[in-house]
Amino acid sequence: MPKVGMEPIRRRSLVEAAISAIHDRGSLDITIRDIALRAGVSQGLAHHYFGSKDALIVSAMRHLLTEYGLQVRRELKKADSARARISAIIHASLGPEQFRPETVSVWLVFYVHAQESKDAHALLSIYARRLSSNLVYSLRPLVGPRARTVAEGIASLIDGLYIRKALGSLERDVVAERLVEDYVERQLGDAFGKTE
Repeated sequence: MPKVGMEPIRRRSLVEAAISAIHDRGSLDITIRDIALRAGVSQGLAHHYFGSKDALIVSAMRHLLTEYGLQVRRELKKADSARARISAIIHASLGPEQFRPETVSVWLVFYVHAQESKDAHALLSIYARRLSSNLVYSLRPLVGPRARTVAEGIASLIDGLYIRKALGSLERDVVAERLVEDYVERQLGDAFGKTE
């Protein structure tokens, strides 16, 4: 008879095992059996909790997105102005917490997986909408009707620089956060009619 309260612990263990397996393989070339062995549970139990490998992979990404969301909220609590909120979002997105090797592996694999999995694509869309809405909310008092366009530029820089940094193709002396902050400053300068 299963112990009461074990399901959340086993689910979390399976999600962490999936993240570890993706990191070790560098791809989704893993099985539910591989993940269950890492988690120390039966393959049947893994199927019982998640139903399929895709559902487990999506749960692993949801776990990372939840951690990211918590980091964004922690950073936003420190912000005392609209401009500081933008910097908080940039820091949460490109700060060291997002570059743990396992996190990077899952994000890179997930971007590819979202092209073929409807559930993964939906989750990636939620991430993109939340990032955009957080940015637009903070940008509106600073750039008015240009908020959506500027937010799209910031989000694109965040995602692109994340991938480049994760792959090691960003020059060593280039700080991703600083590049995004420079873009923001340029956009704010344009909003107030400043030119360089």
